[in-house]
Amino acid sequence: MADAELGTVVITGGASGLGAATAQAVAAEGGTPVVLDRHEPQFDVEHETVDLAEGRAAEAAVERVAERHRGLGAVVTAAATDEPAPFDRIAAERWERILLVNLLGTAAVVRAALPHLERSGGKVVTVGSTLGLSAVSDGTAYCASKFGVVGFTRSLAVETAGRIGVTLLIPGGMQTAFFDGRPDQYRPPEDAQLNRPEDVAQTIIFVLRQPQGCELREVVVCPSRESSWPP
Repeated sequence: MADAELGTVVITGGASGLGAATAQAVAAEGGTPVVLDRHEPQFDVEHETVDLAEGRAAEAAVERVAERHRGLGAVVTAAATDEPAPFDRIAAERWERILLVNLLGTAAVVRAALPHLERSGGKVVTVGSTLGLSAVSDGTAYCASKFGVVGFTRSLAVETAGRIGVTLLIPGGMQTAFFDGRPDQYRPPEDAQLNRPEDVAQTIIFVLRQPQGCELREVVVCPSRESSWPP
């Protein structure tokens, strides 16, 4: 079976970090990346400005992309946010926003993309976390959201088997701005070995290139000395 063509790939959180690396990798492989992010990407890529915490706005953005490109080949949900803090010390609005972006935003984008992906035999890659399999203190919102992504993706794979490809990507720590601005206690130590997002993006390309009917259900990509793996 020949490798799948990438086609039009919607990438949430594609203005920075893993999402940006994925968008650039898709373009380098001949696909057409389209970024969904509330921030404008600092590189040349088609994008829709949208807050993933607003589910109906996220769905509308996906529909606009699908209409412009006459379909979709894949969706990669890389958008994520976090604000580590004890559960009783973080404002409810901030706690809930983490779930809105990480979990409900993921579901909203996939929901809108699903009929287009079914027509193309396309793929969904959700980005979970090692903290979607193991829990840490002061991470109730992030862990809840990523545990939710794991459950959502596994159920989606069962529900859509034979219609679309569904892969759960579980990355460990990466060299991104995700940890910027945090108190030292919530930042990786200076000697931490973190993966380059460009390397993790190549794993996503490998998943998207799988021939139709051949699927990688779950993929763990982490530094060789990842402290949160195994769970």
